[in-house]
Amino acid sequence: MKFSLIICTYMRPQPLLKLLQSVQQQTQYPDEILIIDGSTTAETKKMLEHHPFQNLNYFLVSEEERGLTRQRNYGIARVGKEMDIVCFLDDDTVLEPEYFEQLLKTYQIYPEALGVGGYINNETPWQKVKENEIPKIDEFSYDGWKRKDGSRFILRKKLGLDSDCPPGFSPLFSHGRSVGFLPPSDKIYEVEQLMGGASSFKKSVFDTFQFSVYFEGYGLYEDADFSLRLAKTGKLYLNTAAKLSHYHNPSGRPNQYKYGKMVVRNGWYVWRVKNPNPTFNAKLKWHAITLLLMTIRFTNTFTTNKPKEAFTEALGRKMGWLSLLWNEPK
Repeated sequence: MKFSLIICTYMRPQPLLKLLQSVQQQTQYPDEILIIDGSTTAETKKMLEHHPFQNLNYFLVSEEERGLTRQRNYGIARVGKEMDIVCFLDDDTVLEPEYFEQLLKTYQIYPEALGVGGYINNETPWQKVKENEIPKIDEFSYDGWKRKDGSRFILRKKLGLDSDCPPGFSPLFSHGRSVGFLPPSDKIYEVEQLMGGASSFKKSVFDTFQFSVYFEGYGLYEDADFSLRLAKTGKLYLNTAAKLSHYHNPSGRPNQYKYGKMVVRNGWYVWRVKNPNPTFNAKLKWHAITLLLMTIRFTNTFTTNKPKEAFTEALGRKMGWLSLLWNEPK
């Protein structure tokens, strides 16, 4: 299978260089690499001129084409006709040497797969569950592995608001557990949501599907929207043996107020993609969890060493939630 790699970037020349150096070490190298740059300076272009990479094509987009979803669609339109698979990576990730090999192997094992995701392995420590061990309230257990659960999930368990689906699947009230809650088992799991920054899809998918331009700029949850729509038509998988690290570079991110507002409004939008006609119970749970997470973020103002960020994000969440009363996302 021939495969293309699309990397959408914005003002991150050094993280991008680290990523490309890890691509250079792959056991299977991309047949083409498309760098779609939305930067407002020439630093990324200069970096690439000083560090040439095989099969790489660079595109600087205009202001009208800037933003994650627009840049992804721009890249898709320029993928070579002979390509079979299109891969996407965030510009602040670093790959382990067999990343692409493991992704492509998944399509061979599951030829019906429309998309396959990689596994971020540097964010959460996991432990194997001992025989007959019963996980504690502050632990999450899945497929013979366990990890510490965050305070928000512990509270949701106590209130009966935890997800009733496996990781990577969205409940009818949304607010599920992401693929980040799948364990480092080296297994392949079926999912209905992939992380856009570590994903791949059959090129034929893009004859019908595009990333939604509803998700402007930073594009929070644009990957959930795309993969949920796609999962209604076929199978998606995540291969936990396709490993990479994500370093969450702060440059290029929105301020905390805008981020908080996006969390709620974009979250509502994605919820309705999965469940366009929710029951009263599903509505009640979605709003209850949204308000719970908002409250937790407000209390973080007094419990973290970044009180201003916590308060402004919580305020953004509040305004995002209130705005749903008169201006639901379309």
